Amino acid sequence: MDYGFLVIWQFRVRPGMEATFERIYGPTGEWAQFFRNDPAYFGTQLNRGQADLQIYITLDFWASQAAYDNFRTANSVRYHATDAQCEALTESEVELGRFVRIGGA
Repeated sequence: MDYGFLVIWQFRVRPGMEATFERIYGPTGEWAQFFRNDPAYFGTQLNRGQADLQIYITLDFWASQAAYDNFRTANSVRYHATDAQCEALTESEVELGRFVRIGGA
C-alpha cells in the first residue's frame, strides 16, 4: 500500500448495532465502496477495542491530504447523506487525527 495520508476515526457503537456497523464501516462496506470511486483511496481498516467492545476505530488510507480533501469536497452531498444514515448506529463519532506518512514502505 503506497499511501501518504491517513485519517483515523473513533466510534462508540450502540449496543446491538455491532454487526451492522462492522458491515457498513469494514474494508468492504458501504463507506469503502463509496471511497473506491476515487483512485487516490487505498483502503480502510476497521479495529475493535479489547477493553471496551463498543469502541471501534477506522483507518482510511489516501494518497495525500489534498486527494482526501478533494474527494470530500467533490462528494460532499453523498458523504453527508451517508453519514446521516449511519448516525443511528453510534453514540459518538470523533475524528482522532490526520497523519502524513513519513518514509517509505
